[in-house]
Amino acid sequence: MKIVVLAGGISTERDVSLSSGGMIYQALSQRGHQAILLDVWLGYEEDIRGIFELETDWAVQVKAVAEENPDIEAIKALRRDDSKSFFGPNVLEICRMADCVFLALHGAGGEDGRIQACFELLGIPYTGADFVGSCLAMDKGITKDIFQTWNIPTPVGIRVKKGETEERRISYPCIVKASCGGSSIGVYIAENDGEYESAKKEAWRYGDEIIVEQYIKGREFSVGVIDGRALPVIEMAPKKGFYDYRNKYQAGTTIETCPAQISEEKSREMQEIAERVFRALRLKSYARMDFVMSAGEEVYCLEGNTLPGMTPTSLLPQEAAAAGMDFGELCEKILQMALT
Repeated sequence: MKIVVLAGGISTERDVSLSSGGMIYQALSQRGHQAILLDVWLGYEEDIRGIFELETDWAVQVKAVAEENPDIEAIKALRRDDSKSFFGPNVLEICRMADCVFLALHGAGGEDGRIQACFELLGIPYTGADFVGSCLAMDKGITKDIFQTWNIPTPVGIRVKKGETEERRISYPCIVKASCGGSSIGVYIAENDGEYESAKKEAWRYGDEIIVEQYIKGREFSVGVIDGRALPVIEMAPKKGFYDYRNKYQAGTTIETCPAQISEEKSREMQEIAERVFRALRLKSYARMDFVMSAGEEVYCLEGNTLPGMTPTSLLPQEAAAAGMDFGELCEKILQMALT
């Protein structure tokens, strides 16, 4: 099939997206598809006729994920046209020519339902959750509201809007994080008033609403869900600090164990919760849920990810491998679910 792997963009997760896209593009190409890797923001400025037949390595420019998230203003400046459109030159035209668009986007614009709604209106098949599930899962405040309705265990938290007086406070230590974001960008731990005010200021750089929630000290886990069924549980044990941006994407910084070395009872509990979250957030195709387990073995679900990373260090491919599915088979499964 003719497949556009759409990546890049102008979110703080741009580099992660390009790494995911490069891996997906190579896997689909090796399986015989006419795949191309396209940056949704920069687009393609040459003649698009016969683009799927070009003999070129579309991933040759993809670099390893850096330790710091990219300078988005510098990326925006690379556009040659004056358009403010999220879609770069010829992106929509090329997507219309494809049999399916494999979304490798992460963060704002690509994972929040907007591009999904656009593709729905244009009749362009795409992978992953639809615009409703994407929107619900991207906003951590909405996610918390839904978790409470569905009795899904999650840390106690509040929304704090910029410029508004806080009616409630979460006791220290607490987590302060951007409401709409991923890859642990804009996430901070505060243990006193000074750190709390500083954390809020930093988190507000990513949006006008933030989440403040109870800090649960414990072991960190993740559970992928494909077509409504949970994969084996994976544990992430950073060698230093918590599972932040650096520890997620720099090889050797985190010990990942799959299947996780926990009791069968706790493994089943997390898998069952992950499947409930999948249904509660109205997700489709595939997703990944993040968990923390306290010293007392209480399990808390933190959030759902609708387009989980597919980089060399990402969790979902490791979970799929533990279930007997290699990376190429995983990509093929995701692609087929989008077309049925």
